[in-house]
Amino acid sequence: MMKTSGGQDSRRGGGFMRLRGMVRKESLQIIRDPSSIAIAFILPMILLLLFGYGISLDARHVPVALVVETPSPQAVSFTASFSQSPYFSPINFSDIKSAEDAMMKGRVDGIVWLRENFARDVLSPGAAAIGVIINGVDANKARIIEGYLQGAWANWLGQYAEGLGRPLKMPVVLEQRVWFNPELRSRDFLVPGLIAVIMTLIGGMLTAMVVAREWERGTMEALMVTPISVKEILLGKLIPYFLLGMGGMSLSVGMAVWLFQVPLQGSLWVLFGTSALFLLAALGMGLLISTVAKNQFVAGQVAIITTFLPAFILSGFIFDIGSMPGPIQLITYLIAARYFVAILQTIFLAGNVWSIIIVNSLALLAIAGIFFALVRRRTRKRLN
Repeated sequence: MMKTSGGQDSRRGGGFMRLRGMVRKESLQIIRDPSSIAIAFILPMILLLLFGYGISLDARHVPVALVVETPSPQAVSFTASFSQSPYFSPINFSDIKSAEDAMMKGRVDGIVWLRENFARDVLSPGAAAIGVIINGVDANKARIIEGYLQGAWANWLGQYAEGLGRPLKMPVVLEQRVWFNPELRSRDFLVPGLIAVIMTLIGGMLTAMVVAREWERGTMEALMVTPISVKEILLGKLIPYFLLGMGGMSLSVGMAVWLFQVPLQGSLWVLFGTSALFLLAALGMGLLISTVAKNQFVAGQVAIITTFLPAFILSGFIFDIGSMPGPIQLITYLIAARYFVAILQTIFLAGNVWSIIIVNSLALLAIAGIFFALVRRRTRKRLN
């Protein structure tokens, strides 16, 4: 019995030594490979700077043509409200034809047309004292501009009626209140979602290409003839890249909070815990790709198609999932980034909403388990 126990302890000790050696080998490989460091740290910085500063879904300083057919104190008061708004850059035109030509040439995105009866009919029920024409080429931007113009008109109309001491008869009185993102900054929505895309790239692309590189260089064959087990090989490759991915995630969160001023309402520990779950799912997918593609170029292309593009398009990062066709919505349930984007946006903007965090975390755990089960099943210590 003593011998058996000693043999088991020896095997355990040998397994630990092999695993430690594998982790050390992969860590040295990361240090010597600039591309791994670039993907983990430089690429997140570039993406965050591009999306944080270069991309905005906010419509601000929209060029709008103002056409006043008959000048009046009411017309001057209303058009002055555009100059004081951060959403519009008004341009005055003498007639509607000139304004339409400016829209045709792309100089303005909308026209506000105050007809000659504006001063007389401004408070008359059912009268159309103002005309609005919007460039609808970009449908989303057109809807935003339409909403801004309606808001500007309603605000001015209410103030004007109050100044005259007359009640403004409106069928619905809107009292607006925005939760979670009261400033309506698209950056606060985009940057947390971008962290999911970044971690997908780090986890999926790094592991897929690194293992493929082992096959190309012949070092994987050398590993196959050693006493190291398949489990130890997988763990040895997983641990260093997990730590590298969490480092890239920490950098991304730091830039989001301190550089882009995105509020972090939830717990930092919950954020890191759920990020670790997602990173495991991304690493599992990268390892699965590496078992199929044993060429770096092929592995990189497959990783982009199966990890980056779905995370970018089908995760709710930019495009609303509820607006997608039904079959596409069903496909999004297979995308791990969908669940992580929901978690990130909740933790950053709303706080620790456990009903959302727990459900999506369980989905990430299930996806990670499926990937690693598939990897373990396909990985064998053989060359064919």
